[in-house]
Amino acid sequence: MTDEEYNFGRCGVFCEMCPTGNGQIKSHATELLRLTKNAYSWAEDNVKFSFQDVWEGLEWISAQSCPGCINISDPWCDVLKCEKITEIESCLLCDDIATCSRMSYQRDRYPFVLDHHERIKKIGLQEHFKEERKKTNKGITLIDIRKW
Repeated sequence: MTDEEYNFGRCGVFCEMCPTGNGQIKSHATELLRLTKNAYSWAEDNVKFSFQDVWEGLEWISAQSCPGCINISDPWCDVLKCEKITEIESCLLCDDIATCSRMSYQRDRYPFVLDHHERIKKIGLQEHFKEERKKTNKGITLIDIRKW
């Protein structure tokens, strides 16, 4: 990915901030599996869980990756079923973002998308992406800023 290419969801969520979307979870799970696989066999009798289950879980996580919503052929997200999504690059550019029923999940979980919509009116989508990448490079993730 170049400085001019950005990984983002059509809904306005910047996927590079997602630990799944940017590969952090996969990378950490792979490393944790490598570090623990042969290091804890001695402790199996002293814990109330199975290390084998832990390792199988880490193997599963290590094999996962997010395809990005733009690459999904059978959309599960309501946003990708919107008739406007083929006309615009992102919902952040749509004037209906604040009221669109297809965006209700994102507005609830990621309420900052409404602020981003307003910001983009001032600076444009590409500049917004540059700002989001700077936040990402500082270590900010969606986990830090989303609502639970």
